[in-house]
Parts: sequence; structure tokens; C-alpha cells
Amino acid sequence: MRVRRFFVAALNSQLETTMPTLAIVGAQWGDEAKGKLVDVLGSQASMVVRYSGGNNAGHTVIANGKEFKFHLIPAGILHPNVTAVLGAGMVICPKALIEEWDRTLEAKSDLGQLVISPGAHVVFPYHRMLDQLEEQARGSDPIGTTSRGIGPAYQDRVARFGIRMGELVDEARFESRLREVLAYKNRLLTMLGGETIEFEPLFAEYKSYADRLRPYVRDIESQVQDAVHGGERILFEGAQGTFLDLDSGTYPYVTSSHPVAGGACLGTGIGPRDIHNVLGVCKAYTTRVGGGPFPTELLDDVGEWIRQHGKEYGTTTGRGRRCGWLDLVLLRHSVRLNSMSGLVVTRLDILSGFETVKVAESYSMNGQTIKHVPTNTHEFAECVPNYREVPGWSGDLRTCRTLEELPETARDYLRTIEQFTGVPVAIVSVGPDRDETIIVRPDLIWG
Repeated sequence: MRVRRFFVAALNSQLETTMPTLAIVGAQWGDEAKGKLVDVLGSQASMVVRYSGGNNAGHTVIANGKEFKFHLIPAGILHPNVTAVLGAGMVICPKALIEEWDRTLEAKSDLGQLVISPGAHVVFPYHRMLDQLEEQARGSDPIGTTSRGIGPAYQDRVARFGIRMGELVDEARFESRLREVLAYKNRLLTMLGGETIEFEPLFAEYKSYADRLRPYVRDIESQVQDAVHGGERILFEGAQGTFLDLDSGTYPYVTSSHPVAGGACLGTGIGPRDIHNVLGVCKAYTTRVGGGPFPTELLDDVGEWIRQHGKEYGTTTGRGRRCGWLDLVLLRHSVRLNSMSGLVVTRLDILSGFETVKVAESYSMNGQTIKHVPTNTHEFAECVPNYREVPGWSGDLRTCRTLEELPETARDYLRTIEQFTGVPVAIVSVGPDRDETIIVRPDLIWG
């Protein structure tokens, strides 16, 4: 009995000294303004850790009137007190990373510390070439990739043929690995009708990248683990969105990694019980880029109006995003899939001016009404949304700083989201700037 009491006391003591960690995930198909949220909350963390994806993702942050565009570097880097980590779950184009780092440093000299996991994989020119050739081979049904080489880099990772950042900065090992891999890749490029790549110029180019990045590459996983268990606030930054997840998304119209909350474990070296809170970021409407089913897509003047007023064009590619009404069935599935503790609703200001707005509460498929997202993508593509029409709102929401300042019908809209998904709205964004943020439930952020 005495041993049991000692064990319970020790456990309670450990729990009391452990501060919550926070994972921020995209609740839809990406582009939900996660970067702004990471920037807003990053100042309160000691580390911001990006756990998946590559420079196929894009975050735009507006801070003190300046616009910053991030593709690889965690948005938390803008806070000098933050260690910004590129985790092992990422694939990194060294050239793009260096250009992004130099551009950000030129715009703001007092940045946080940058650290790159040696376990992250390297994106090479042959990955980009294969990406384009494979997309062309799909003919009239392309995935809609960014052609940044992300998919082929993850293919190499799974095939245990990739080159990691730790090998890139080890000159002797890098040379032998690159010779081995390039010989195979050149055969593959030839088979697909592409041009081969010469070894010497490629090695020289990437050796120069290695020289620049070597000071930033170090074992970081144990440091993240120590920080988590030492009571520090750690923010895990997701890229893309839940329904682009390789396993849980609308396959094959997905990315090649795991943007869901579980990806934070896979790509950083922490365990599931080390994630205390999960915030899912969703727009007040729905968008997606590239191919794949999208039940609530609006192919009319309303969809175009949302695209124009919301400036719905990709940070990475500049492509116009497909726009539609908010899909609550999709959002509820995302909430459950990610074990979300709260939602962050962005772009509420964009819908201002509509007399009524619509939300999808179920689907019709093959003559039946369903209230779930089909696992089979071809079945999901057949789903027709059943809408509920709710009153809209008007006025400039960007001046609102409290929930009470929002129009009553806008607050009703937020309550509709909460009631359907089963989780509370923790934060509301009413504009792109840091200050245009309403913290509704601070207890759902860090606990």
C-alpha cells in the first residue's frame, strides 16, 4: 500500500510539472491560415517544430505590416526566443531553404534559432524531374502536384533509398551515396523519357548547400523530448491539411506525408501521450487545390466571389483555389480523426455581406442520406451535399477584438460549427494580421 501511495504521488508530481504541448493541424484540405496561428502562438513557446511536408506547403504571415512567406521554415522563427525545428518527418530542398532563410533574415534580423534534424530527407533535382514526368504519365487525370519533387522524395524515403540531411553535411559519405543513387535515378529518368543528370555539377552544387547548412544540422530529437518532459511549451506545426493525409485523405489526391496530428509523433520523435492539445484550423468556408472530390465546391459567381475577396491563390504555386461552402460533415470527421481539443475558425470576415450562407450537414449518395465521409474516394466523389441555410452577416469584422463585438448572426454561425462538430471554437481570425485575432478559449491552447 505504501509503495502504491509513493507511485501515485510521484506520478502526480510529474504531471504537475509538465506543461502542455500544442499541435496545430489543418482541418480541411490545407491553406487554412495555419501560419498566422503559429506566428501568433509561437511567441509563447520555446520551440516550434515542423513535422511533415516540404516546400510544397506555404504559410503567409503578416507581422507589423511586413509580409513573410514560409515554405519550409516554421513560422515561429519570427520570435527571437523560439527554436524553430525542421523535423525528421520533412523532406527539404536545400536551395529553397537557403533562399528562404536569407530572404527572411534580410526582412527581419532578430530571428529565432534554426535547427534541422539530420533525419530529414533531401530533395534533389531528379526528384523534381520525376515529379513532372510521373504527373505527365497520368494523362488526363493528374494529381495536381506542385512539381517540387516532394512525392518522389518520400518514395525514396519509403524505399530506403533516400539521402538524409545528416548524410548531406557529411562530405565523404555524401559523395558515395550520391554516386550510388544518381546512377539508379538516371536509368529511371531515361526510361520515362527524361534527360540524365551529370554527377560532378550536381555534387558541387549540393556540396555548397551542405557548407551553408552544416551549422544548423544537429541531433534535435532528444532535445525536443527533454523540453517536453522538462515542462517547456512546444508547438508542433503541421503543413497541408487533414484530407491531404496519405492514409486518411482523399487518396490518391493527397500529399505524400502525414499532416494529421499523429504525424507530429512520426516526424519529431515524441510519443502520442506527449501531445496535450490539438487545435484544428479551418476556414469559415472550404477550399482545396488540385484534383480530387470536393462536394461543396461552388462553380458559380459565389465561388468566384469568395476566391477574389479571400485572395484564394496558392502561396506556393499561385494557382487559384477551388472554393465552396463549409462542409460540416468533413470538419466533424477531421475533429475526430485528430482528437481535436478545439477549432480555430479563420476567414470569417470574408463571408461578411452574404444575406445567407450555407453549411453541408449530410450527403446524398446513391439515393441514401449519409452523415459520414466515405473512405473510398470514388464514393466520396458521388456525394451531393445537403445544405442548411443560415442567416449571414455584414460589416467590417476586422476591427472586432472580442467575441461580443461580432454580429450576432456571425456568433450563431460559430455556435452552429461547435454544435455539429462537438468541439468548441478556441480562436477566431477576422483578418490576416496578427492583431486581427480573437482568443475565445485560452484554456484550450496551453491548458
